[in-house]
Amino acid sequence: MVTIRLARGGSKKRPFYHVVVTDSRKRRDSGYIERLGFFNPMARGQETRLKLDCERVDHWRNLGAAFTDRAAQLYKEASSQAES
Repeated sequence: MVTIRLARGGSKKRPFYHVVVTDSRKRRDSGYIERLGFFNPMARGQETRLKLDCERVDHWRNLGAAFTDRAAQLYKEASSQAES
């Protein structure tokens, strides 16, 4: 099954996550099909906290990809930001 989930990057104690489409059987940080955006939980000041290509997310959702819990929360946040 194809899932939309987070892949961790960044350094020790400074996490940075890529939102990716991948096969659910692969490891968290291994290969992915497509990178859809990023999430920076440590963003300060003018740094971008969340950037997500909602159009591509919708495309993958229509093809049957499932969200993880955290990815679904981030998508909801990104789509509400895009509307306002």
